[in-house]
Amino acid sequence: MSSLRALGAGQCGPANGPAFAVDTLVKANDPVNGEYRLMVLEAPPSVLDCQPGQFFHLLCPATGTDQPFLRRPMSIYGYSAEAGELEFLYKVTGAGTRGLATLQPGDRLNVLGPLGRGFTMAPDWQNLLLLARGVGLATLAPLAQEARRRGRNLVAICSARHDDVLMSVERFRGLGAEVIPVTDAAGTSSVEHLRELIEDRIARGEVDAIYTCGSNRLLKLAQELGAAHGIPGEIALEQQMACGLGMCQCCVRPFNRDGVITQERVCREGPVFGIREAMAW
Repeated sequence: MSSLRALGAGQCGPANGPAFAVDTLVKANDPVNGEYRLMVLEAPPSVLDCQPGQFFHLLCPATGTDQPFLRRPMSIYGYSAEAGELEFLYKVTGAGTRGLATLQPGDRLNVLGPLGRGFTMAPDWQNLLLLARGVGLATLAPLAQEARRRGRNLVAICSARHDDVLMSVERFRGLGAEVIPVTDAAGTSSVEHLRELIEDRIARGEVDAIYTCGSNRLLKLAQELGAAHGIPGEIALEQQMACGLGMCQCCVRPFNRDGVITQERVCREGPVFGIREAMAW
């Protein structure tokens, strides 16, 4: 096992204390529906001191047809120091994830992490609204776990194309969240319908903070609602990354800091940012 420790301001390295490169043991790697798979790893305690919203860099295995060169960043779906487990929910879309899909129980997978800055939860944010679509919901699952631990009220709006690919619904319910599923097929996932749902909650004083992940249209909606009602929130951004440590500058994107446009690294200054400072793309 090798470790990387946080460096000084302006330097490169993990943003929150030490990160470790370790070999983990695959316990399960099974389909959860026609598009996504859940991988459960047996991992040492050194990599299980995580924050919701952080990610790992996975050394995806080569196959007969694919030879992934760079590690792949993947947000944490679940972690438990007590059980010694680390979970990732992923969709098979390219060479890296095709390699991951070949792993069987008993195989080894090298992971580097935990990396990045995760979600925060202010003491007065008692009523939390989670809003995400598809695999973006995976990133919010650990946040729901932490919200339950802190005794917060939680509503999760889960969006997908159709019911068969709705993600994390039962996990959120198991963590005590009120789950509102919306789908394209049912005509309930439009921005207009989501705005109506959330505005109704806000009018009843049931939203202290909004969390989302990945989706541009959901970011814009959260920004508009936050600005109109003075509601804070955070977004976990998805971005291509080469090193995951801030050295390569591959994941730099613009942010609005009090009217000043700054360029920041998603892997190091994020991947979680304030909703108001993130810029739609």
